[in-house]
Amino acid sequence: MKIHKILILTFVLVAFAGCEDFLSVSPQGELTQEAFPTTPEDALQATNAVYSTVRSWHYHSGGFPILDFMSDDGHKGSNPNDGANTQGPYDNFTHTPTQDGLDRWWNALYEGIKRANVVLEKVEPIQMDQQLKSRYLAEASFLRGLYYFDLVRAWGGVPLVTSLEVPFEVQRSSAAEIYDLVEQDLLFAIDNLPPKSAYGANDLGRVTRGAAQALLAKVYLFQQDFEGAEQYAMEVINSGEYGLEPDFYDANGPGGEHGIESVFEIGAVATSGTDNGGNQYANTQGVRGTPNRGWGFNRPSVDLREAFGPNDPRRDATIIELGEVIDGVEILGDGTTPDEMTDENGILQIESYNQKVWIPGTSTNTQFGHNRRLIRYADVLLMAAEALNENNKPGQALTYLNQVRERARQGNASILPDITETNKDALRDLIIKERRLELALEGHRFWDLVRTGKAPEVLGPYGFVEGKHEVLPIPQSEIDLSQGTLTQNENW
Repeated sequence: MKIHKILILTFVLVAFAGCEDFLSVSPQGELTQEAFPTTPEDALQATNAVYSTVRSWHYHSGGFPILDFMSDDGHKGSNPNDGANTQGPYDNFTHTPTQDGLDRWWNALYEGIKRANVVLEKVEPIQMDQQLKSRYLAEASFLRGLYYFDLVRAWGGVPLVTSLEVPFEVQRSSAAEIYDLVEQDLLFAIDNLPPKSAYGANDLGRVTRGAAQALLAKVYLFQQDFEGAEQYAMEVINSGEYGLEPDFYDANGPGGEHGIESVFEIGAVATSGTDNGGNQYANTQGVRGTPNRGWGFNRPSVDLREAFGPNDPRRDATIIELGEVIDGVEILGDGTTPDEMTDENGILQIESYNQKVWIPGTSTNTQFGHNRRLIRYADVLLMAAEALNENNKPGQALTYLNQVRERARQGNASILPDITETNKDALRDLIIKERRLELALEGHRFWDLVRTGKAPEVLGPYGFVEGKHEVLPIPQSEIDLSQGTLTQNENW
């Protein structure tokens, strides 16, 4: 469904009942805008429906991890011929406004915004417990802010829609206007959401105050507002609600689901299909061939391998190698994929896979049970370190940077020593490098390079053009359907 249709057609909500894990139940029916929501029970279902967008395969940058393809961390992967024309162009910045996945991602985000607007406009008049109502509104506000944050990072200024009454032609707002809405939504969420510890087992996965504070810190980092980023990252740290998993693998693995390091994650169950509670994000990247755990996209780059160095334990927990045995399963890989791809300059790619999405099991279905961590505490610590350094507080910045390194070295004092650098420029580079190693293949690297101005230097050899590739092109299908209302990004 195209954006102008999404914004004006009858709203159809997929309702989720509130039993056990509220994110893992099947749709209970379809309800029209006129009849829904009108009761406290409806308010719960409408709020749950806003979460369903993050479980859509299309929510993950159109279904494929293109942000990793466009970074120096990963390549398209899979079989060389698989997705060569649809996903391959993201690898070398030859993608176009008609590229596969752009329209799917755009539409998924606006679908989520539509559902959030239903809650924010229709739940307010419902007679019900005021505290619970405020929480529902705050959950919807957070999610709308999250969806718009993805839109503004990916495309810059986009259509701004905050009401169910939408004109047929909606022009693009400025990036500043989008950021203003995101900030307003997150500030409202912070004021009305409970801390993580206030939720019971049946509500695992719901948005918390800490998640809103962490996301707002990230929003401020993207705007170079380092005072704001410091304030909200420190509020998360000082809340005492979060910590680092003792084992780095558990930060993304099954052992850490909804654990101490999880600030916001997407709940899933090990069964194929999002309607059944599964999440295809990990299946898309799972080992291809033997064992058959997925499609094999998002291959770790040689550059990423070398960035880790030989002694960083995070490398082994990030990259699955051929011949490795994981959970008793030997990784043989795909017989039609070369073990190595070379040219006259040396090795270009090595067949390997993203271990951060590995789920123990023997079938592709189990891969659908991966809980993707959208925000984890290590990210918050590194955001705090970055903001503190920019605010001329290098000593405090080192405290949080070294917490991440301490966990990474797993008690081995001979590796990953504490950083002592206090020069602002040098420490900035070290923090960005640490973000790369800690958060590799989690979709952060491309945007980190863009927001810090490092993309032209680092990604230029891959085809990145300054003044163009900082954002994606608006999907051509949306521009065509708008009949000139939407304009294309510069140089596209």
